[in-house]
Amino acid sequence: MTLIKSISGIRGTIGGTVGDNLTPVDAVKFASAYGTWLKQYSGKEKLTVVVGRDARISGPMIHNLVVNTLIGLGIDVIDLGLSTTPTVEVAVPIENADGGIILTASHNPKQWNALKLLNEKGEFLDGDQGLKILEIAEAEAFHFSEVDHLGEIMINDAYMDIHIDEVLNLALVDVDAVKAAKFKVVVDGVNSSGGIIIPRLLELMGVEVVELYCEPNGNFPHNPEPLKEHLTDISELVVKEGAHLGIVVDPDVDRLAFICEDGEMFGEEYTLVACADYVLSKTPGNTVSNMSSSRALRDVTNKHKGSYEASAVGEVNVVKLMKTNNAVIGGEGNGGIIYPELHYGRDSLVGVALFLTHLANKKMSVSALRASYPEYYMSKNKIELTPQIDVDAILVAMTEKYKNEDITTIDGVKIDFEENWVHLRKSNTEPIIRIYTEASTQEKADGLAFRIIDEIKAIAGI
Repeated sequence: MTLIKSISGIRGTIGGTVGDNLTPVDAVKFASAYGTWLKQYSGKEKLTVVVGRDARISGPMIHNLVVNTLIGLGIDVIDLGLSTTPTVEVAVPIENADGGIILTASHNPKQWNALKLLNEKGEFLDGDQGLKILEIAEAEAFHFSEVDHLGEIMINDAYMDIHIDEVLNLALVDVDAVKAAKFKVVVDGVNSSGGIIIPRLLELMGVEVVELYCEPNGNFPHNPEPLKEHLTDISELVVKEGAHLGIVVDPDVDRLAFICEDGEMFGEEYTLVACADYVLSKTPGNTVSNMSSSRALRDVTNKHKGSYEASAVGEVNVVKLMKTNNAVIGGEGNGGIIYPELHYGRDSLVGVALFLTHLANKKMSVSALRASYPEYYMSKNKIELTPQIDVDAILVAMTEKYKNEDITTIDGVKIDFEENWVHLRKSNTEPIIRIYTEASTQEKADGLAFRIIDEIKAIAGI
């Protein structure tokens, strides 16, 4: 089964059987549920929703289905066409819209697509709101408009440029400093909308751009998740071109990774660390990331006399805690930068602009900048259990075993030791425990993970 219905939206593979895959029927059903919920939530007679998509092959089909479903509900649509997740998030409040839908499966392969749902602030819905939409979809409790009350479509293809302008107008983005640095950058846009918007941003900042996979045709040339093992082509091209760095985004441009001038990864976890270091140096304050993100952000925040806190995993949880703590920057260790001065959403454009400003001010190479931060290494593993095993009971047992350590249980079990940590999270769909560890060396991170796996197996009797 490749149709996943969750509080954050619906995603699945294109084609196949209704209810088992993301078919046209499923796209219409879920768009209907969102539009119906939005009417109830807003209490307004006339609604407007912003819709944009990434460059997936299935994008135009799903886009047309969703837009026309909203029209059928009597909702006006501002159609951005080819866009990015953060661009749609920026557009919703600017347009004073009542919500937004981004059609993207983020880092999933090309056969996947999804509907990501936003509120009137351009932020992801919370758990309760998502659950209500699932209930409406399950009951098929839709009521469509009569012919005189259908919605209208307003096409606006300027929002990628508007988004870029909003980023360049941020007080901490120093375009003159970046221009003076005369950077040469290789960009891997994974043949999606990042291949348009990132080079355009860089050129306006005076950067020489070498494009790699920047044709937005939806044929991803490699696994679109921006991890080291998928990025050999750009790593080689950065060295060959003598570039200062490489920039990689995922298909919907909310995750950002950098390549050093020597072809080595800067480290996805350190995208947020570097941007936070710069922001905190100019505007001291607090930071937030999720519990599975690197301890390096805590260290950098402490250096700038700020306060760091960790949220449950998930962008909506990070945003909620950022608001509570008045965080000046936050995000996730997967390369997601959230900078509230623009909006509360992961935004690769903001990350690129802040990082290049930071690099220009430091006047050092990317590898030297990376070496200036605390050295941590992560290990990500999972243990598959039989359906008969009580996963919750195992997590309770691990909590008891390490009760004298610093333990957090807001999202699984995180155990903070003095020199390392482990985070245990159960899957909501299968009997799996995901095990994240971090330590000062890769060997220590792996060793801690193997030890924890053995302890879990002993508790489970396997």
